[in-house]
Amino acid sequence: MKTITAQKSFEEILEVLERTERVYIVGCGTCATMCQTGGEAQVLQMKERLEQAGKIVTGWMVIPTACDDLTKEALGEQAEGINQAQGILVMACAFGVQTVVSWTDKPVCPALNTLFIGKEDVPYQFSEVCIQCGECILGWTAGICPVTSCTKGLLNGPCGGTKKGGKCEIDKEKDCAWVLIYQRLESQDRLDLMRKYKRPKDYRVVKRPGRIKLSEDLLKRSF
Repeated sequence: MKTITAQKSFEEILEVLERTERVYIVGCGTCATMCQTGGEAQVLQMKERLEQAGKIVTGWMVIPTACDDLTKEALGEQAEGINQAQGILVMACAFGVQTVVSWTDKPVCPALNTLFIGKEDVPYQFSEVCIQCGECILGWTAGICPVTSCTKGLLNGPCGGTKKGGKCEIDKEKDCAWVLIYQRLESQDRLDLMRKYKRPKDYRVVKRPGRIKLSEDLLKRSF
């Protein structure tokens, strides 16, 4: 499971760095490297573009995993270059950006947009698998999520537009999620689940901002 990101336009990056002449760049060696949005190659490309735009890059690094506790140590090891900078440009997911923020007083700017949590189907091709909706129905749909797999996000399917060969009417190259769900339930002798109505999804289940505290009693029962 990876956090899938896309690089912001260079114009937007320059806009957010308008008052920052000296910049330190931080990349991520995990998800952003896999997405080719924040690995070493992309960090060096960003460094070159910023310098061409008149910025001074005081240093750069690619943290193995920008969103974990090693970030604090990595920032400490690169203190000289970071201290010379007026701000930090982070080429990682939003979690990585906020992790860097928690360990520095300098302005921190994201170079990427965080898109979704996904998996790699084939090299450099990713598909969304979860939106963390807080109301999982995978038990009723043979482990295939219709919220992310169905182009229409239907909780009861298939729709009337399913094409010959089990393809989606909106994306003819894509298998219909509900055909896949049907086939898998059939192989498991659980087709009766297709007849169970799923009520409209209540996206209010996941309250914002998200926060949860587990009780000691619950933790004891978990082991």
